[in-house]
Parts: sequence; structure tokens; C-alpha cells
Amino acid sequence: MLLENITKTMNYAKSLLLTLAASLAVAGSALAQPAPLPPAATQSGVTYATDLKPIFDAACVKCHSGDKAKARLHMDTLEGVLKGAKMGPILKAGDSANSLIVKAVAHLTKDQDSWMPPLRNKAGIKPLTPEQIGLLRAWIDQGAK
Repeated sequence: MLLENITKTMNYAKSLLLTLAASLAVAGSALAQPAPLPPAATQSGVTYATDLKPIFDAACVKCHSGDKAKARLHMDTLEGVLKGAKMGPILKAGDSANSLIVKAVAHLTKDQDSWMPPLRNKAGIKPLTPEQIGLLRAWIDQGAK
């Protein structure tokens, strides 16, 4: 009888461990998947001056403006955004899903150092919301004007 109880307990423990291992594997694979890209907003007529500048002023221009703009990217003017950074353009007008700025603010780049705003920034600037990213996408998809 004692041997039977030990065997039942061992089988139960083995079953629990297998269930736990399977759960951890599923959770781990879900965590490894990047969050999906937020969809473009449905708003039409999105402009830099009216819709994007307030977002950029709050989240970007502290580091990306002035004489010492990081990566020589000036987010405080439409011209600066369209010009891009020292490594080149940050957006493809008409193609937000393949624009570097969208990937950076959506945290979809492989290199976390290129996530904008940086997760641990001295100014305490929070990441853009899915709604803000959607508005940025709509602006780019509509021609970035």
C-alpha cells in the first residue's frame, strides 16, 4: 500500500511538472514574439503641424533638436524630420510599415538602443502610445506632409 501511494504521488508530481514545463514553453514563445505594429489611424488629412508636432515636442525634441541634436536628427521641424538623421532618412512617405521611425517608436527594431524614446531616459519620457504610433503611421502613409 505504501508503495502504491508513493507511485501515485510520483505520477502526480511528474504530471504537474510536465504541465508546468509546457506552460512555460508557451509563455516563453509568446514573450519572444514582438508586439504587433499598431494599425494606422483612420483619420484623414493628418499633418505634421497639427497632429505630429505635439507628439514630437513631448517625446522627441528634447534630444532631437538644436545644435547638438542626437544623430543629427531634428524632429522640431517638418524639414528636419523629412531630411532624416546622419545615417539617412527615417521614413518612407507612403510606407509607414517600413519606416525606421515607426519601427523605433513601436520598439520593433532588434537593437533596443534604437528604441525611441529610450526605455531608460533621463527625462522620464514615456513610450508612444499605440494611438500615437497609429497617427504617425497615418501621417506617413498619407505622404508625410
